[in-house]
Amino acid sequence: MDTECRPSIKNILLLDSEGKRVAVKYYTDDWPTLAAKLAFEKSLFTKTQKTNARTEGDDENEHIIAPVLQGFFDAVGLLLRNEVDKRTALENLDVILLCLDEIVDGGIVLETDASLIAGKVATNGLEGAGSLSEQTISQALTTAREHLARSLLK
Repeated sequence: MDTECRPSIKNILLLDSEGKRVAVKYYTDDWPTLAAKLAFEKSLFTKTQKTNARTEGDDENEHIIAPVLQGFFDAVGLLLRNEVDKRTALENLDVILLCLDEIVDGGIVLETDASLIAGKVATNGLEGAGSLSEQTISQALTTAREHLARSLLK
């Protein structure tokens, strides 16, 4: 598929319950400095705390954003065996960043299927990601295979 036809996003942010960054990736220069990025993150976190946050996102296309976020959330859940909290996320930051790399490349959305994302991340880990442990990779592959098999049998 031509990259001009693919949906694109400007950034992905994983913030903790206090709005502090855990993992972030920016794909445009809309926020050129760290201060601008931190201000944007604070603003976005504040908006998500409001009950009417959905109506303030008129420029975003929810049909693109929702599958990206759901795919990311589900893939991380698969890889971390549904033990997703700030401590676990920080301990497995390499896994989270690999997930982001499988989902988005240069702002272009490549994949949103959690099973495929988790499988690719686990496979990349087996090929030498370094800090992923053998047991975690084996567990992730098994979980991803089970999830994929269940989704194919539906």
